[in-house]
Amino acid sequence: MKKALITGITGQDGSYLAEFLLGKGYEVHGIVRRVALEDPSRRFSRIAGILGKVKLHPASLESYASIFRVIAGTPIDECYHLAAQSFVAESFEDGFSTLNSNINGTHHVLAALREANPACRFYFAGTSEMFGKVTESPQDERTPFNPRSPYGISKVAGHHLAINYREEYGMHCSSGILFNHESPRRGHEYVTRKISNGVARIKAGRQKDLRLGNLDARRDWGHAADYVDAMWRMLQQDRPDTYVVATGETHSVREFCEIAFSEAGLDYKEWVVADDQFRRPVEAEVLMGNAARARKILGWKKSVDFPSLVREMVHADLKNEGAT
Repeated sequence: MKKALITGITGQDGSYLAEFLLGKGYEVHGIVRRVALEDPSRRFSRIAGILGKVKLHPASLESYASIFRVIAGTPIDECYHLAAQSFVAESFEDGFSTLNSNINGTHHVLAALREANPACRFYFAGTSEMFGKVTESPQDERTPFNPRSPYGISKVAGHHLAINYREEYGMHCSSGILFNHESPRRGHEYVTRKISNGVARIKAGRQKDLRLGNLDARRDWGHAADYVDAMWRMLQQDRPDTYVVATGETHSVREFCEIAFSEAGLDYKEWVVADDQFRRPVEAEVLMGNAARARKILGWKKSVDFPSLVREMVHADLKNEGAT
């Protein structure tokens, strides 16, 4: 039986990945903050259905000693490093914490693996935000990085750390440059979930409008459940490498709103208010990925299209708000 360790197991991607690996017959371990163990009903909501099937270990990415203790005491075959401060807006507000947590956290995990279990295969969760102000579209594995946020900068550094451990120490380190991927488990601070939840609250009469930033911002949106499949496929390859994972199409925030509100029988124009306070200090360019390499080498493909993703999120939130 293969054993895997997931940092960020309580997040959107971590919860889907844990379920995916359990379905593959893995023994699944996860790193969580000790404070999360004291508030399981809220902190573990995404993994509530599998709590009895996974083994959780308290540790902090900011503490090498605690990360080393988990890795040295847990024989694992694969390590999926998903934990990060990943909310772009927050990275502008507190760049110091974002850089510290995301860069040092990645370094701590890699260093601990090299010391205690160098044969373990490692996955680094990259992001399209690494491309930032793009020089070409669509973006693929050869596109230069030009990040436009502290979050993007921290992920570029983590990506290069993974490559360094791959090339200098011969470790099996792969990076997935994942474009935006959403689901009903997305955090409420992200624009997609803000929209789907806003629709449900408006439908239920609990909210009078939905205030958003740049309605014309475009992103390449896929489903998180599809993208964790790509993560796993990367670590099954004989050679570690870097792969872009994306749908290859973009949609605007406005399009997301139109589908979301329509699904609830509403016209978004009557409820959505453009509010400059929600605009980013620096907006990324149009990000659209070319996942041809992942399709060819990994055999990966998406299974959920954009309208289906939006509708799934809206229906989940309508149910949560009792507005169905």
